[in-house]
Amino acid sequence: MSYGCGGGYGYGYGNFVLIVVLFILLIIVGAAFVY
Repeated sequence: MSYGCGGGYGYGYGNFVLIVVLFILLIIVGAAFVY
């Protein structure tokens, strides 16, 4: 499993996964600061 320029999944899918992971982390960090 590799992140970056899509890895073995193709450019679009890999970037989508990376963005989703970063977005989830952003929500978690935001919630931690709020509470």
